Amino acid sequence: MKVTVDEAKCCGAGTCVMLAPDVFDQRDDDGIVILLDERPGEALHGVVREAASVCPGVAISVGEQG
Repeated sequence: MKVTVDEAKCCGAGTCVMLAPDVFDQRDDDGIVILLDERPGEALHGVVREAASVCPGVAISVGEQG
């Protein structure tokens, strides 16, 4: 799995951080997403996919590792 984020689409809702705090964080000043781990371990794949699917800004993309 490879995770990417589009900061321009992020609205700072923070749902991704609540679901997968080992993968996502937020900037203190504006709440925009920070990607902590672009290749999370298999144990986190489910929550990362969930975070991408519920992201209101559609800022998170998940692809298969190449």
